[in-house]
Amino acid sequence: MSDSFPPFIAEIEPRIWALYRDFFDMAERRRRWKISDDIPWDQCNPDLDPAIADVVETFCMVELYLPDYSSKILPVVRPSKGRAWFYANWGYEESKHSLVLGDWLLRSKHRTDEQMADIEKRVFSHQWNLPHDSHLSMLVYAMVQEQATWLNYRNLRDRTRQRGGDPALEQILMYLAVDEKAHHAFFRDCLKLYLEVDRTMVLDALRRVMHNFFMPAIHDILDNSPSRISRIRELNLFSEELYFSEVYYPILRMLGVERRELKARDPAKKSLRTG
Repeated sequence: MSDSFPPFIAEIEPRIWALYRDFFDMAERRRRWKISDDIPWDQCNPDLDPAIADVVETFCMVELYLPDYSSKILPVVRPSKGRAWFYANWGYEESKHSLVLGDWLLRSKHRTDEQMADIEKRVFSHQWNLPHDSHLSMLVYAMVQEQATWLNYRNLRDRTRQRGGDPALEQILMYLAVDEKAHHAFFRDCLKLYLEVDRTMVLDALRRVMHNFFMPAIHDILDNSPSRISRIRELNLFSEELYFSEVYYPILRMLGVERRELKARDPAKKSLRTG
């Protein structure tokens, strides 16, 4: 992967930095929350549907890949102060997500210390690698991933209420969903700036990423128990239909991109910047 940016990026770097400062200042004023003080830990429900705990475990495992996420994306975005500083803040917020999900599994008695140690061992035995080969495609991927993760947390919160309720977990999922939505908004607003500079280049990246996007398969991260996989799928947290209705089309609308623009590219239509 090339770690260099096209020269024209300098045109929008001050605006990306401004986006980051707005993001950071808003987080400081309105989004900061404390694991120890802001979760009603005394209201954990040990009798909650085990399928909910299985999904929480999965999300916790995904968040535990934070060292890979941070170490591999930072060299790619290093030439952009705004994007690099954002990822430093993003890493802090995502670390809270893994901590609070793990704490809930323990405090709710759905997992033991030994089981949590095994989870960490399983995660750290594999590396996560960047799914795309350019900084722009990774920007699109991050934008889509954050919206999809927000959707998963929102839906899991709804299912938690429907299957016995757990005020502690519901509060956690609310905080996490708000964080993910804020992350998505930053990536989206950065992409809007790139659209102003070279629409064709951005459309190519959108087409490449959004037409091949997928969330990690829950059963790949958990285990091969058919009954466990079936219980989780019954929750219907994420599906192809939900992807298009709650992620794909809303993103296109927010970017001001028409669906027809993401059809197969005309080879004769070249990027203004790349020739």
